[in-house]
Amino acid sequence: MTGPHVEKFIVPIGPQHPALKEPAHFEFTVDGETVTSASVRFGYVHRGLEKGAENRNWAQALYLLERVCGICSHAHSTVYSLGVERLAGVTAPPRAQAIRQILLELERIHSHMLWVGVAAHEAGFDTLFMYSWRDRETVMDILESFTGNRVNYSANVLGGVKYDLGPAQADSILSGLDYLEKRLHYYMKVVNNDESFLGRTRGVGTMTTEEAENLGAIGPVVRASGVSRDLRVDAPYLLYADFPINVITATAGDLQARFVVRIQELFESTRNIRALVEHLPEGELAVRFPRKVRAGETVSRIEAPRGGLFYFIKSDGGENPFRVKVRTPSLRNFMSVIVGAVGHQLADIPMILSGIDPCFSCNDRTVIVRREGRDGSAAPSESDSRKDSSS
Repeated sequence: MTGPHVEKFIVPIGPQHPALKEPAHFEFTVDGETVTSASVRFGYVHRGLEKGAENRNWAQALYLLERVCGICSHAHSTVYSLGVERLAGVTAPPRAQAIRQILLELERIHSHMLWVGVAAHEAGFDTLFMYSWRDRETVMDILESFTGNRVNYSANVLGGVKYDLGPAQADSILSGLDYLEKRLHYYMKVVNNDESFLGRTRGVGTMTTEEAENLGAIGPVVRASGVSRDLRVDAPYLLYADFPINVITATAGDLQARFVVRIQELFESTRNIRALVEHLPEGELAVRFPRKVRAGETVSRIEAPRGGLFYFIKSDGGENPFRVKVRTPSLRNFMSVIVGAVGHQLADIPMILSGIDPCFSCNDRTVIVRREGRDGSAAPSESDSRKDSSS
C-alpha cells in the first residue's frame, strides 16, 4: 500500500444508550477525544400520527395530535385548533383564548423545568436535577387540578376550551407561581455562579449569531445566540397582543446561555400568567363548530417551549382532514448539534445534545413522495400520492 493509511474511529451512540431518553442513532468520528465529524439517524419511534389524523374526523384528530409530544401536548392541541378554526371561519371566545394562553405558559414552565433537570443530570449535577424536578411538581399539580391530567390535558375543543378557571383555581395558580419564582432565583444563582456547573457549560457548544441564523435554529437555542425570534411577539396569536411577553436573549451562545435564557423565560411566563388570571375576560368558553370544514388549506404556528411549532392543514370539504403536516422545533435544532459537536471533546456531547432540549418522538415524521407510478411509466394521481405517503 502506498501512502499513509488513516483509520477513522467511530463512536456510536444509540439507538439505546444511557444518555438518550428516546431512541436515536448518532455516529461521532473522533481523533483521540476530539470529535471530527458527526451524523444522526432518526425513525425509531415513528408512530404514523399524521396519517392517522387523516382517518379521523376533525375532533378526533385533535386528541390524536395532542399525543405527538407529552411535554408540549397543549401546544400541539392549540396550534391544530387555531388552524382548523381558521379554515372553518370560527373564532374561539376571548375567555377561551385566555385560558389556552394560561395553559401554554404553564406548560412552558413544566417543560423548561423538566429540561433543567435532565440537562443538569447529563452534567453530573444530580442535586440540581432533583431540586428542579421536585419544584416542577408544583406546576404539575396546578395543571392536574385545572384539567384533571398531568400529561395530555385535553383542555381544547374546536371552537374553545372545556374547562373554566374559577376563583379557587386562580388562587391556586397564583400561590404556586409565588413559590416557583422564589425557586427560580435559586436556579439563576446556581447556573451563574457554581464553578463545577460552569466548567461543563461555559464555552461549551457555542453557536454564534451568524451560525444560528445559517443553521435555522429556533426557540431558546437561537435566542441564547442573540437572535430575537419568538412567535409570541413576531406573529402574536391568542391574546399575546394584549398580554405581551418580553423576548429573552443572551449573546454568549453557549450551554450556560441556554440555561440562563430558559430560566429567565420562566419569569416572563409567571408574569404573563398572573396578568391573564387577574384580567380574565368574561364570556363563553366555546362556540359551535361545524361537522364539516370548508375546502381550503392553511398554516398555523405558535411558539412551543422548544421553539416555533408549524402545522399545515388541508381540507377537501369533508369531515376528516385531507392532510396534516407537522414540523416540530427539534427538526430545526438538530443540525446545530451535528455541526456544533465538531471540535469538542467526546465527553461534552451529551451536554451539547441536551442543550437543544431534543424530542426524538416529536421529530419522527416524514413524507415519501413517489415521482413515478407503480409501473415506472407515469406520475400517480393526487389520491395515489396520498396513499403512498408515510406520515
